[in-house]
Amino acid sequence: MAKINPYLNFLGNCEEAFNFYRSVFGGEFSYLGRYDQMPEDPNYPMSDEDKKKIMHISLPISEETVLLGSDTGGHWAPETVIGNNISISVEVDSKEEADRVFGQLSEGGKITMPIADMFWGDYFGMCADKFNINWMVIFNPNAE
Repeated sequence: MAKINPYLNFLGNCEEAFNFYRSVFGGEFSYLGRYDQMPEDPNYPMSDEDKKKIMHISLPISEETVLLGSDTGGHWAPETVIGNNISISVEVDSKEEADRVFGQLSEGGKITMPIADMFWGDYFGMCADKFNINWMVIFNPNAE
């Protein structure tokens, strides 16, 4: 069964926003990663300022829902404009299901990051569907 969570993109103030959301909802971040944890890409050097930004952050707000976010960054990221800075993250139970869901969502739309194995261990891809809704599809092979 797929899980759906909101994914928020920010223009450099993700950490500030998530500290605010944590003050509202309580709890602790289950993950906080910065861009300096990414493998360096010699074709796309990153400034020291960008390396300090949030690559990914997770704040559980209930047993079923996790608020996810990041600062927009990198050459792969679509341009963030306030209003299109929310994606729907779909976590699925298998690599095959991830391929199926990603393939159907991206058909007639635009792939912004092809689905593939990622350095952090997940199978992940991003696209906008034919209605210009942003989606992230993720399979975590280590999830219980």
